[in-house]
Amino acid sequence: MKIRPVILCGGAGTRLWPNLKNTQAKQFIDFGGWTLLQKAFERINNNSYDFPIISTNLKYLKDVKKTLKKSKIKKYKIILEPAKKNTAPAILVSALIKEIPSDQPIMFFTSDHLIENPSILIRSLKTNVKNLSDENIFIFGIKPTRPSNEYGYLKTKSINRLNKVTKFIEKPTEQKAKKIIKSGGYWNSGMFYLKKSSIINNFKKYQTSIYKSCLKSLEKSKIRNNTYFLNKKFFDKCKEISFDYAILEKSKDINAIKLSIQWSDLGNWFEISKIYKKNKNKYFKKKNVFHRPWGRYTNLYEGKNFLVKELVVNSKSKLSLQKHFHRSEYWTITDGKPLITLNKKNFFKKPGEKIFIPREAIHRIENKFKKKVKIIEIQTGPILKETDIVRYQDIYGRVN
Repeated sequence: MKIRPVILCGGAGTRLWPNLKNTQAKQFIDFGGWTLLQKAFERINNNSYDFPIISTNLKYLKDVKKTLKKSKIKKYKIILEPAKKNTAPAILVSALIKEIPSDQPIMFFTSDHLIENPSILIRSLKTNVKNLSDENIFIFGIKPTRPSNEYGYLKTKSINRLNKVTKFIEKPTEQKAKKIIKSGGYWNSGMFYLKKSSIINNFKKYQTSIYKSCLKSLEKSKIRNNTYFLNKKFFDKCKEISFDYAILEKSKDINAIKLSIQWSDLGNWFEISKIYKKNKNKYFKKKNVFHRPWGRYTNLYEGKNFLVKELVVNSKSKLSLQKHFHRSEYWTITDGKPLITLNKKNFFKKPGEKIFIPREAIHRIENKFKKKVKIIEIQTGPILKETDIVRYQDIYGRVN
């Protein structure tokens, strides 16, 4: 039996846009000819998978259908939630539809994750399908590449050749994350693998009310053009809760599949900047290189409300002391050792380190050394033009 992919596509991705209204959800952002939802559809373009189920809401229906068409996916089912109730109801109601047989293995993906090598993931699904039961749940742990406070963690114990999950740890401090990694902890990816029967049995056991409400909402739903329009009256009765809190923290039969792959949920602009750093040559265009007295900058990609640049600051040079009214900036140092001014503070940064420049913060980059400074900069805001610069000091005579 093929594996059923279910793609959860209801998130708003608000972490990327803390001060902006009417922004795109992360899974639909065009990062330069591709979106995260497109990548999710590419991931399931494999004979091991059955046709996909997409869980989303009315606000995103047009974008989902547009991406399905672009990805040339003709067979699918869409489940439209009438209200946001977090991942527990979304996961349950997706599994309950009649198109999924009771004993079919289901792989739950989120639409806003980036996975660079999905073939490793498919191999692990095939290897573990024989271990699926009517009660257990498999969750994917990702080998950490660094201590991060952006992700949750899980710890395991090997029992009968399975990695039994012994503890979930919500987003810790970086200091605590170092200790967790040292003791063998993995990132909690939020991807789940289990049978339909296991989902039903776990919700019946631990979340009876959600189970009844979701079942009623599905029974009373309207089906048009491959789309389930869930009944609002019954869906509204569902408790708003994540699958982690509703089921994982209660179930005694959770196993981890440990993966060493390139994975990210692109939850912040610093993570996104890594894509442009890694694929700089792909985004580079000679016409987008601009020379300045201090060096040069290259516009790598301009999206909706964001602009990605590479700054190169020459030896013994510095930008003007400046601020912006309409944009914030996210800097990742890739080369050299810049002296940064941020309001009243001055400090050096080295490659791999990052810094956030809030809107209206007074700032400057200076290169005191022989080696050129290189920085990937992502600007976010409603106005991203060079005219949004107020200069206070400038050694090249450009003070406003």
